[in-house]
Amino acid sequence: MQTLINTKVTDFKLKAYVNDDFKTITHNDLLGKWSIFFFYPADFTFVCPTELGDMAEKYDAFQKMGVDVYAVSTDTEYAHKAWHDTSETIKKIKYPMLADPTGHLSRAFGVYIEEAGLAYRGTFLINPEGKIKLAEINDNGIGRNADELLRKVQAAQHIAKNPYEVCPAKWTPGSKTLKPGIDLIGKI
Repeated sequence: MQTLINTKVTDFKLKAYVNDDFKTITHNDLLGKWSIFFFYPADFTFVCPTELGDMAEKYDAFQKMGVDVYAVSTDTEYAHKAWHDTSETIKKIKYPMLADPTGHLSRAFGVYIEEAGLAYRGTFLINPEGKIKLAEINDNGIGRNADELLRKVQAAQHIAKNPYEVCPAKWTPGSKTLKPGIDLIGKI
């Protein structure tokens, strides 16, 4: 399997439900800003609303960092609206819910489950140039944590601004980074 890290996001054009309206989102909408693609199996399920609700609670923090969030499932935009209208948790979502009923985007990100027509829990961070900088895929029984994703985005943005540094384990903003070099070998 080939990695997606540092590859460009595939061209796409999908319908989305956002802010009580339907909108078209394309790959061009990602350029010039950081983006998170948050794939999940299906609307009206069990772990999914807990994750999307967690992301909704952190959405303002992501926005302050200049990061757009996109939830993606193989449901239609109409199913997204119906879920939004009936679930108290999903009503909190302000970010676009992309509809990928053909599985085009899910396949491009390597999360599509052919025999089920659903996506695995995939999390991808895309930089302003449209390149994937973080790629994680969980089995569908394993929920994700928006706090940890927030920390990883902070690290990716720090490295983008400071390309000669790296962020060690558990790094948080303001913590010490490392500057790889011959003098550091064997001293950690």
